[in-house]
Amino acid sequence: MGNSAVMSCCRRVTELLFPARGCSLHGEPGERSPLLKAPPSAAGSADALGASWGSVPFPDVIPSAAAGGGLQERIERAQALPAGEGEAAVSAACSDSCSGAGGAAPLPAAVLPADLEEGPLEPLCCAALPAACQGHVKPEDCGVARGAGPGAACGVLTCSAQPEGPRPGATSLLGHGSQRAASSESPGTAHSVRTRRALHGHGVAAPSALGWEEAAGRGAVCSRNSRPAVQLSKQQKRRKKRKLLLIEHPPGVALVNGSGPHESLKGEKDARQNGHEEADAGEDGNDQEVIVIQDTGFTVKICAPGIEPFSLQVSPQEMVQEIHQVLMDREDTCHRTCFSLQLDGNVLDNFAELKTIEGLQEGSLLKVVEEPYTVREARIHVRHIRDLLKSLDPSDAFNGVDCNSLSFLSVFTEGDLGDSGKRKKKGTEMEQIDCTPPEHILPGSKERPLCALQPQNRDWKPLQCLKVLTMSGWNPPPGNRKMHGDLMYLYVITVEDRHVSITASTRGFYLNQSTAYNFNPKPANPSFLSHSLVELLNQISPTFKKNFSALQKKRVQRHPFERIATPFQVYSWTAPQAEHAMDCVRAEDAYTSRLGYEEHIPGQTRDWNEELQTTRELPRKNLPERLLRERAIFKVHSDFTAAATRGAMAVIDGNVMAINPSEETKMQMFIWNNIFFSLGFDVRDHYKDFGGDVAAYVAPTNDLNGVRTYNAVDVEGLYTLGTVVVDYRGYRVTAQSIIPGILEREQEQSVIYGSIDFGKTVVSHSKYLELLEKTSRPLKIQKHKVLNDKNEEVELCSSVECKGIIGNDGRHYILDLLRTFPPDLNFLPVEGEEMPEECKKMGFPKQHRHKLCCLRQELVDAFVEHRYLLFMKLAALQLMQQKANKQESSAALENGTSPENGTAESEKSESDDGKTDDNVTGLDQVKELAETIASDDGTVDPKSREVIRNACKAVGSISDTSFDIRFNPDIFSPGVRFPESSKEEVQDQKQLLKDAAAFLLSCQIPGLVKDCLDHTVLPMDGATLAEAMHQRGINMRYLGKVIHFITKTPGHAQLDHIFKIGISELITRSAKHIFKTYLQGVELSGLSAAISHFLNCFLSSFPNPIAHLPADELVSKKKNKKRKNRNLGNADNTAWASMTPQELWKNICSEAKSYFDFSLECENADQAAEMYNLQKITLLREISLKTGVQILLKEYNFDNRHKPTFTEEDILNIFPVVKHVNPKASDAFHFFQSGQAKVQQGFLKEGCELINEALNLFNNVYGAMHVEICACLRLLARLNYIMGDYSEALSNQQKAVLMSERVLGIEHPNTIQEYMHLALYCFANSQLSTALNLLYRARYLMLLVFGEDHPEMALLDNNIGLVLHGVMEYDLSLRFLENALAISSKYHGSKSLKVALSHHLVARVYESKAEFRSALQHEKEGYTIYKNQLGEHHEKTKESSEYLKYLTQQAVALQRTMNEIYKNGSNANIMPLKFTAPSMTSVLEQLNIINGILFIPLSQKDLENLKAEVQRRQQLQESIKSGEQLEPEDRAGEDKEAEPSMPSAAIPLTQSPA
Repeated sequence: MGNSAVMSCCRRVTELLFPARGCSLHGEPGERSPLLKAPPSAAGSADALGASWGSVPFPDVIPSAAAGGGLQERIERAQALPAGEGEAAVSAACSDSCSGAGGAAPLPAAVLPADLEEGPLEPLCCAALPAACQGHVKPEDCGVARGAGPGAACGVLTCSAQPEGPRPGATSLLGHGSQRAASSESPGTAHSVRTRRALHGHGVAAPSALGWEEAAGRGAVCSRNSRPAVQLSKQQKRRKKRKLLLIEHPPGVALVNGSGPHESLKGEKDARQNGHEEADAGEDGNDQEVIVIQDTGFTVKICAPGIEPFSLQVSPQEMVQEIHQVLMDREDTCHRTCFSLQLDGNVLDNFAELKTIEGLQEGSLLKVVEEPYTVREARIHVRHIRDLLKSLDPSDAFNGVDCNSLSFLSVFTEGDLGDSGKRKKKGTEMEQIDCTPPEHILPGSKERPLCALQPQNRDWKPLQCLKVLTMSGWNPPPGNRKMHGDLMYLYVITVEDRHVSITASTRGFYLNQSTAYNFNPKPANPSFLSHSLVELLNQISPTFKKNFSALQKKRVQRHPFERIATPFQVYSWTAPQAEHAMDCVRAEDAYTSRLGYEEHIPGQTRDWNEELQTTRELPRKNLPERLLRERAIFKVHSDFTAAATRGAMAVIDGNVMAINPSEETKMQMFIWNNIFFSLGFDVRDHYKDFGGDVAAYVAPTNDLNGVRTYNAVDVEGLYTLGTVVVDYRGYRVTAQSIIPGILEREQEQSVIYGSIDFGKTVVSHSKYLELLEKTSRPLKIQKHKVLNDKNEEVELCSSVECKGIIGNDGRHYILDLLRTFPPDLNFLPVEGEEMPEECKKMGFPKQHRHKLCCLRQELVDAFVEHRYLLFMKLAALQLMQQKANKQESSAALENGTSPENGTAESEKSESDDGKTDDNVTGLDQVKELAETIASDDGTVDPKSREVIRNACKAVGSISDTSFDIRFNPDIFSPGVRFPESSKEEVQDQKQLLKDAAAFLLSCQIPGLVKDCLDHTVLPMDGATLAEAMHQRGINMRYLGKVIHFITKTPGHAQLDHIFKIGISELITRSAKHIFKTYLQGVELSGLSAAISHFLNCFLSSFPNPIAHLPADELVSKKKNKKRKNRNLGNADNTAWASMTPQELWKNICSEAKSYFDFSLECENADQAAEMYNLQKITLLREISLKTGVQILLKEYNFDNRHKPTFTEEDILNIFPVVKHVNPKASDAFHFFQSGQAKVQQGFLKEGCELINEALNLFNNVYGAMHVEICACLRLLARLNYIMGDYSEALSNQQKAVLMSERVLGIEHPNTIQEYMHLALYCFANSQLSTALNLLYRARYLMLLVFGEDHPEMALLDNNIGLVLHGVMEYDLSLRFLENALAISSKYHGSKSLKVALSHHLVARVYESKAEFRSALQHEKEGYTIYKNQLGEHHEKTKESSEYLKYLTQQAVALQRTMNEIYKNGSNANIMPLKFTAPSMTSVLEQLNIINGILFIPLSQKDLENLKAEVQRRQQLQESIKSGEQLEPEDRAGEDKEAEPSMPSAAIPLTQSPA
């Protein structure tokens, strides 16, 4: 990696100082870095710097002999050495064998010590340990030792033998053995298909599927649930040498291994900590087994009919099925679906792995042999052809079906990013750039056009290949034709207007003699019999032939991320008018499989509950098993969410029969596709005491949060239901998987734990208590007793509503988790209960419309964290006092070694100079003390116990020997009674709840506002504001209080943007509440009229919009009587039409007051827009996203007072708004966090490798598209950029942008930021016009989503201004830079460093224009700020002063010249003036600074100092090693000291001022 030409100095230094073990800079095996002495033992090896201080290189990794003949002897020799040196030698042996002469060494074998796992690692042999990238073991290291238990993730990653070029064969996640097993368990978890090899063209490899057989039901070909995986970056391809890498977890991150804490490891851990564990496997009884994965890809020749044979790279892990997918996606073979692959005349089994096939080797010839069709194969074929014809058509994305979504990046880059660019950039690019942005993007412009949001992509005017391709009305073939081999009939109209009937037979497709009205199945003459439909159509239609091949060329050129399906459906709130075209497959789906059956499996529904629970039961002992399990869970969840969403829409649209059809509509329940649907109404007065229908409406989301939480804790043996909450057309539908057997018995009989009547009758069950006990610590739920109706005590470990039911499958299910979290007392007034002062000050407690208000989990966690700090401080203070007394009484005890604090005493004597140090050591001591007491060790003296007891009592801990805060969720629950015996406990719990409620108001809300003030939180729209609130545990019902708090904050002008977002969120949420009930009264035929009327009342300036009722002739009298029961609303279906804007806004204001406790002062949309400086287009976006409305993409005139803004033609669709559980990839997330921690410590290369690793694991679990992968790619791109690899940065960031557009939405704030990063990397790659296009796009999106007045806009405008300065567009550049200056001054204060930098940027442009006076003026402003903020001697101040001198000289020179001209006229002797056009490097430097990327230049002297520092650390390290381990805290301290001298870039992950 060290030989890339563009590497920055910083990276080289990192390389020199911290070379990979044995991976030298110049390729000689094992040569050490010139700067470092060979360390005396492994602990000091260069890599130990990368690993945390005190962690030991992994003691028991033994490379396998397969990696080369001489290796084994070396290892044996190494093992004979004492432990420490042995490790070094082993790693050296590995690296030597890897990097053997000239790189042609045999592959390094990846190795896994089996003692990490229980039993041999079967799945690993074929594990997808992600695409041929890395050959090393990654043990997890918890910062101290491998204390995370046997499950500590340890991945074995395979190495590719080919250094260059993407290796197509991604290893598959499942071997075929487990493949079949999984496919039998979870049908339909099929990964598709069409994207598989497309990804390879772009260095992305895809995993194989979970169950192909089933996928084929819908046509494996077009099943869109693709989950391709695994990016292969160039860096990875370049890496021939690898090293063993230690991951360290930041000290605060506990590793969850999915298998609970492992006490047994403690002893082992200590042994290991001291680094003296022998490499002798016999000692812990686990025989060590070494598993070798040798994955050398190889090439086979494919010979398909009608084309030249071609080569294909495959991997032994791949299944034959995957070669099928590749051929179905390749441009020249994509039209074949029904074929087998044969080797020497033998047909290969689709599910066989390549390595199990005899005789298959490098250069083997595989023949593609056409097979006879069956009805199923013929359908699959037609579907596949239809998919190929539609492959560029965006209508599925606009209609929100099949997990398609939009992406517009390619419109702005015109396909010229990176190496795949259409036009290569020349150095002369400067002249041809047209930099003028469209008018509406310029600073100060007031228009916000909507059409630009979705620019029309040239590729979308699809090349028409056929006019019609549809199933014929003559289907199915009559018996006598079946016996001739007819399978089905198609009807086609070609572009030349030729009408033909086609027979699909077992032998292929041919023309028959039928017409639209006459059936004549005999072959036409000529019949053009062809095995593929495309070959047939090519012969009868020249236009088809030409356009189809052009279409496939285009399809293959698109970035795979533009066409892969997303895991969950993303809906677009605008869409252009599209014509509705005939589509046989769509029509067939709508009428057959879609209503009663899941797509994948013909004639059989999926047992969702069984699938969801079985995937949870998969083993999770080691990394491959966990990956497999998480991937299966994620896959089933996303399939379940899609099915539940479709079912919920069918229920509301009236297409599903109720299971209790005789009851009133609101009470009906439905079962469709093995999913149970219920409506959010209060049936049978269930929620009478809690707020009726309102409570019934919020209960499902509370329940979903409970399910989410229990799923995250993931206790073995405890099962939750698959739950999805869908809001559609004003109704809330809960979709749940069905507990086996629950429908056959009454609820009373089934429930064996909890209560079905809110606490009157309560039962408990020992097994449930045992299971729930395991969740009580992470969820902070207290075990408690309640009284039932017979006054008996019943013990529970959850709220009373939580019910336990044992299903017929013997599993323990819990449901109704709506009160998992403690109640929020601010919204639950209880008689006789006094609230804390800070609550009363803010007007709490306040009556809410329902009594189900809970605190969020984030708040509970933050509160407990807060209490923990308090606990530590209290205990530390008491210990300090004790110690002070002790010291007074006996000076002899100065260095005493009393058992309680021997170590602390000696530390104290060293650091007696300051109170702060005392406190730190005190905290250490408390920690130690608490641990000792908890382990119930007799050595602790009573005084120390007293200290802990007092601290526990003070913070409300339920235990008096250790810190343990838990909540009782039943406190203040109506109808729940507690026994006398627990009176005191209940009192404490009540106090704790009051404290938590006060904590939200006194800490969390001010904390949020402070973060907004510091710009550490930068919401841009309602969704990002809600997210910021939720992260701090603040519910949305506090929004009014947050806004109120902002208005009271001093300097609240700097919070204008938050205030504005808050107000628009408040308005649109209130409008949404009203819209919900408004829609319930509308029948289907009046839907678009009603929605457009509502939007007119909400946003239009037209004073009296009139609703258009559906025409009378369509509403006949008879029909209405019958329909009264079907319609979920009230009987009068036209009440909605009488709404007026005045009435609506009055309702919005009263809703805002009653729900959010905020007084809005506006009577209509115009007043609101003016008073709060809101944009109507932004309000339209917010309300559309919240309600699922999709409107026509056109320019709306909101301010026309003569006609309404919207007509019913403008409402295109209404989509569901879906809430569901998001399963997580835990291992990948840990890798990601470790990587971030490394990067922040300055170890870029290690960080980069960890992030790459995380990316691979994310890909394995989520497939290729996911929000978390997006974050991973963004960070990776940033690292690539900092390490000087610009083109790699560009390629990763391009993926991040595409993914953000596809997964979050094209105008999501996250997407806007991704566009900005991409523009920077484009500029660095000298693609200037693309960079500008991207920045203009980002600015447009930002104007639409928020408007101009936002701190982020300053950054954006600085970027635009700098790039324009670089291309010498000075006047334009000034407009943007001066706007940025104005915004920065407003939001950061006129004295901030950001503003100084802004002044400097403006000065530079004036200098380039030779307007020295203005330049001087701005630079002086900047200089003054630097001087005041940083002092005269700071280098920034000096630089600024130098620049001022230079400007003054230039100004004087210019003046002289001018005088000369005035004096001597035309014959003046003019000195040539130096006008500097900025160099690209200087512009890039400034761009880096404003985007918060700082490179630290190092001089020779710095290098010397660094060298000395590193050696000093190593010696220190040695002494520590031989002595005892450092305390974790001290170690963290050392890490911190090391930071300033790191030879790498400091990367603030948020933007920071220079």
